[in-house]
Amino acid sequence: MAKVFTIPVPPDLGRKRRERTSDSRYVDGQKMLVEAMKYLAQSNKDGNRSAIELLSEHVRTKFRMTDSPLG
Repeated sequence: MAKVFTIPVPPDLGRKRRERTSDSRYVDGQKMLVEAMKYLAQSNKDGNRSAIELLSEHVRTKFRMTDSPLG
């Protein structure tokens, strides 16, 4: 049987938080994925269904509303 050792570390209250800044590349990437899905849907909806689903899944899992471009 293994033993688990924990070493408590007090929080560093003097540490400064990183200032949040917006990254236009993050928003532009989201817009580009949406535009790609629109283009695929307009050109051949049934033939491109798997590609649209792949991009849609990527947008849903990688770019949630709670995501931050900082980390």
